[in-house]
Amino acid sequence: MRKAIALLAGVAVLGVANWTIYSRERLLTEGRLVLLELAPVDPRSLMQGDYMALRFRATDDAFGRGRVADAGDGRIIVRLDARGVGRFVRRDAGEPLAADEAALRYRVREQRVKFATNAFFFQEGHAKYYERARYGEMRVAPSGELLLTGLRDDNLRRMGPPAAR
Repeated sequence: MRKAIALLAGVAVLGVANWTIYSRERLLTEGRLVLLELAPVDPRSLMQGDYMALRFRATDDAFGRGRVADAGDGRIIVRLDARGVGRFVRRDAGEPLAADEAALRYRVREQRVKFATNAFFFQEGHAKYYERARYGEMRVAPSGELLLTGLRDDNLRRMGPPAAR
């Protein structure tokens, strides 16, 4: 009986893990491309390797800089320009979106608003490829879930080592 329970639990865990992987892969291929202006912070962590801490302008426009005490998890609405760059318009109150708008899900953790991630990790020694990052490249699902897929420069060119672009 214990073996059957352990086997069933293992199958359930693998099922959930595979479903999560499938949904993320689908978001990468089918998600709407949204570029968010960012403000890079500290580019190095001794314990984690090289990374760029990220802060997004849309977050600052929606909530101000610093800690947020009165907000729970939710979504903000950004309007996309012709280049795909999103600018904060309003907090989501359930109204329908215009064709040039996208909803972005955020979470409030430790009184800070976070999108999909607050850091972009890269291989040690590759910081020079990301120093001039200006935009975070996101893939966004209709639900507002988003994934950071890369960084872009002032001219919206994808950044990274030559083989990674």
